[in-house]
Amino acid sequence: MKIATPYYLIDEKKLLRNLEIIQKVRQLSGAKSVLALKCFSTWCVFDLMQQYMDGTTSSSLYEARLGFEKFGKETHAYCVGYSKEDIKAVAEFADKVIFNSVSQLEKYYDVVKGKKIGLRANPGISNSGFDLADPARKYSRLGVVDKDEIAKRLHLLDGLMFHYNCENDDFEKFSQQLDLLSEGYGEMLKQVDWVSLGGGLYFTKEGYPVEKFSQKLADFSAKFNVQVYLEPGESSITGAGELVTSVVDLVHNEMDIAIVDASVEGHMLDLLIYRLSAKVNDSDAGEHKYMVAGRSCLAGDVFGTFNFKDKLEIGSEIRFADTAGYTMVKKNWFNGLQMPAIAVRRLDGTLEVIREFSYEDFLKSLS
Repeated sequence: MKIATPYYLIDEKKLLRNLEIIQKVRQLSGAKSVLALKCFSTWCVFDLMQQYMDGTTSSSLYEARLGFEKFGKETHAYCVGYSKEDIKAVAEFADKVIFNSVSQLEKYYDVVKGKKIGLRANPGISNSGFDLADPARKYSRLGVVDKDEIAKRLHLLDGLMFHYNCENDDFEKFSQQLDLLSEGYGEMLKQVDWVSLGGGLYFTKEGYPVEKFSQKLADFSAKFNVQVYLEPGESSITGAGELVTSVVDLVHNEMDIAIVDASVEGHMLDLLIYRLSAKVNDSDAGEHKYMVAGRSCLAGDVFGTFNFKDKLEIGSEIRFADTAGYTMVKKNWFNGLQMPAIAVRRLDGTLEVIREFSYEDFLKSLS
């Protein structure tokens, strides 16, 4: 089946690999995993994911509603700042409502007091290579820093959330940080029913010590008699997606440049935000070097520089790897460029085009 480029392709077999690891962690540790919708909200594969995960967690009203309607199971609602309208709507379907601040907890407690209520704590530690994504950065608004303020409200709380990691693939660092949480919040942890350790833990990476990780979680859970939650985003979908593009032009300015029918700015925005290069499959490596760039008017719309096995031509296909996370949730209509379709390769190998976007979608996104 030939699909017109550009399109995102989700491979359920590759997705299943991550899901089976998540399930193994649950079986070994008792820790539940809820999908972080801020990373991946493409609900056409939720039927598969819900067989291995316990629900969803959100960063907004719309994400919480999507999780409730399309994923089911547990619905955790978190937001940096709820409005009155948001919190009333969230109270209709969320199982757990997690507040970012003491002020919001106290202001809206009566609205959600029939739910399981949590509060985000900021332990002042983190594992992030980017200041932009560091919840412990100076002046951070993410979570409550003052432990005394948390302790005073424990009678209102069922759980605590700690989200302080970003792409942490180092088990020893994770273990050390969990020990710091135990030492710094031990008395409070004994008084709640559940603890979320947030996302950013890359425990589905090849070679990660899953058994040690699971044992650490199990020990933590037993020590404080709490249900542990993990919030995997990228760990649940890493390696399971591609952005498939075609070369529309070849130019030369001191080096060969291939322009493709997609855009970093519009379709892989995190590359620009964090100044990263896209990935191509290692099997494509060769002696022909090209800078691959997007077709928006932004001068820095560059996917990266790669070596290809064969010379590129107009119409050559370039497949960017590991593109499921933070892409489809961030895609935009910059320059009015054609939005990539969304396709899925199912477990049985069949290829299904889930959604194609047209001028009408572009038109309706504006006013």
